[in-house]
Amino acid sequence: MGKLTAIGLRFALLAVILSVLATCSTPEVASPIGEEVPPDPPLLALEAYRGNDQYFLRYQREGDIFYTMGDLKGRTPPVNVSNPVPKLKPMRQDVPEDWSRLTSELTEIPILGIQHWSRFRDSIFTEFLPEERNTGVAVSFDRADYFFFYDQLGRFRARRLIDKPPWYRVSAKVDLAQYFDQWQPLLRAYLVEQGLPGDEVLFNTGDLDKGAIPFIYVNTNTRLIVLIRYDEIPASLRNQVPGTHLLQSLWHFVGSHSYSIPMRPFSSVTALLSLVTDTALQSGKNLLTGIPLQIEAPPLADVPAMDLEAWEAELDRRLRRSASRGTLDFLVDGENFFPRFVDVVTSARESVDIRAYIFDNDDVAMNIGELLKRRSKEGLDIRVLFDGLGTIIAGSEQSGSLPADHHPPLSIRAHLTHDSHIKVRSAKNTWLAGDHVKTMIVDRRVAFLGGMNIGREYRYDWHDLLVEITGPVVDEINREFRSAWAQAGLFGDFGRMFSVGSDDLNSDTAGYPLRLIYTRPGHQEIYTLQRDAIRRSQRYIYIENAYFTDDILLRELIKARARGVDVRVIIPLETDRGVITRNIALAANIMLANGIRVYIYPGFTHAKAAIFDGWASMGSANLDRLSLKINQELNIATSEPQAVQELLDELFYPDFAVATELTEPFPEQWADYLIEIFGDYIF
Repeated sequence: MGKLTAIGLRFALLAVILSVLATCSTPEVASPIGEEVPPDPPLLALEAYRGNDQYFLRYQREGDIFYTMGDLKGRTPPVNVSNPVPKLKPMRQDVPEDWSRLTSELTEIPILGIQHWSRFRDSIFTEFLPEERNTGVAVSFDRADYFFFYDQLGRFRARRLIDKPPWYRVSAKVDLAQYFDQWQPLLRAYLVEQGLPGDEVLFNTGDLDKGAIPFIYVNTNTRLIVLIRYDEIPASLRNQVPGTHLLQSLWHFVGSHSYSIPMRPFSSVTALLSLVTDTALQSGKNLLTGIPLQIEAPPLADVPAMDLEAWEAELDRRLRRSASRGTLDFLVDGENFFPRFVDVVTSARESVDIRAYIFDNDDVAMNIGELLKRRSKEGLDIRVLFDGLGTIIAGSEQSGSLPADHHPPLSIRAHLTHDSHIKVRSAKNTWLAGDHVKTMIVDRRVAFLGGMNIGREYRYDWHDLLVEITGPVVDEINREFRSAWAQAGLFGDFGRMFSVGSDDLNSDTAGYPLRLIYTRPGHQEIYTLQRDAIRRSQRYIYIENAYFTDDILLRELIKARARGVDVRVIIPLETDRGVITRNIALAANIMLANGIRVYIYPGFTHAKAAIFDGWASMGSANLDRLSLKINQELNIATSEPQAVQELLDELFYPDFAVATELTEPFPEQWADYLIEIFGDYIF
């Protein structure tokens, strides 16, 4: 009996140890919002008034009385008042000295309570809210992202997307502006039903959590809807002023070319030799070759496409590595990527690794940073690697759609590491070589790769592409991140040499052939493979790229068109760099003169994708000198018919449809040719 007891005690002790280990390796997810944790006492509006451009509100929270005011105007006049855009306004705490005198000159707004809002709300949102358990909808309005869902008690809840409960998944994405035409007739009918004579009302929503919307003002006459957000500005953001980015850039430049070089001797020398060699070769090419003269474009050739099986075998031989395997899911634009990324980060169990050219200091980046900080304190291993110079420069430029009340932090590194366990490193820019790779890896099993950085432009302003990747190829992306992370650390190249880790986490998963291709100093795989793919193509070449300035690729495209290949190129109407825009305009004129179909995307397309007779390449690389010869870049390529067809259906065909085909050349000036000459050496 004693022996059995001892054995039982040993088993019990073992169970305790295993339980502790499991707890350490797999962090517990926080309690459900509004389910196991009771919601905070709601804010209740007591009085509401309206002036010409402002509202004034007296409200109660438990036994305390507060006052607030806010702007009723939009950022810009609506293009079409019959299709308004909802306004999201933060509450500003401001106690007036004489509330009675102030409000006596204003128009009083009728107030309806929580039960009224519940009835009216359900009549609007039921249409797109899922009934499936633990699901909700990512809702975008006024350049902000929320998560609408029903909790386990059947109550409607609204949260900022980054505050989504981790056991809820995003089942769909909705632009709330699409539903505004439904509001006016429904609201008019509801106000009549309640015996309210006017055209305006303030709803108490009863919702109170971080970022929640406790009050909604609607005016059916002016078609104005204002969602009043209750959100404390984090202390780290209060009263911050953008830093002296020029000084930051100079300091980073000095550091990249002084103390960092002894710890990065191999990569520094390689980068310098690559820069010098390519510059010399570029000079020779400019003297010996030029863009072909205008050709008479022949009819499209009715011939078989290139042999993709032979092409993949050629890639195996040239790269000295075989293709890996995995699956791709194409996420076009920030409206698809960011909700998906938030979804997987909120439910992550182990780690998040972010490698981006830019981790910006705008509101979108701050929201992502807030989510990462929270998850780091819950036990996740979170690492952020960004390009030092790229992030500094981006921090000095602000999106035109940035909310007026945003206060950018002086240092994104300091912001991310303050009150968190996030590890942050910045890549050095020796000889101005940049780390232009964009990858996000969650739990080392799901990876995102493409053109999007962390910032507002990529969420709201620009057209772009990222792919979600699963399968064994993610192990290669893990290795690439680990290597880059080590090199950005204190020991530089020496740390990279000794970076180790598990590389076969995803060997048990399947998929179709996928291949990572690179640009590194001394390695120009993305350039040479796409150049040779152009030479092999017989049927069609589709390219979409923000920066197309490489003369060699341009010359190869013209030769392909002369063979009867259907060559189509999508470029942006404008880029984020005016000088580059002029360079691209010259390239567009040359393509047009040689029978290449050029499509002008309405706005800025930042997507980087190409298909050559069924071989697709997409990722971070532009078609300019920096991306093809100098920077660190990462693309993923495949000949899988399913993946190629999805890329056509989700990116190229829609973009061909919305773009305008160029029929007349852009006006040219003599300065454009100077820009083109010097641009060959710069970008």
